[in-house]
Amino acid sequence: MSDKTETEVASHKIEFPCADYPIKVIGLTGVGFTAMVTEVLKKHAEVDMNSLAERQSSNGKYTTVQLHIIATGEDQLRDINSALRATGSVHMVL
Repeated sequence: MSDKTETEVASHKIEFPCADYPIKVIGLTGVGFTAMVTEVLKKHAEVDMNSLAERQSSNGKYTTVQLHIIATGEDQLRDINSALRATGSVHMVL
């Protein structure tokens, strides 16, 4: 394992605003899951609906919804994460 310099580590930091920030949300497959995720995201950010991608797990139990947003800062991303988790339908936000 090589040591990384501060410059290398800093290069991975997100610069805000970020116009094409991907958000993946994983939850139990069910009627309205994608609509619920979209609604929560729209309350907190400008959402690019053209970037909507939806995929189910091989057994159909879970659905992954991915959308791109305009991310304005870390507080916004924390708020989105909290709001999605508060729905009770979301297992993971990436």
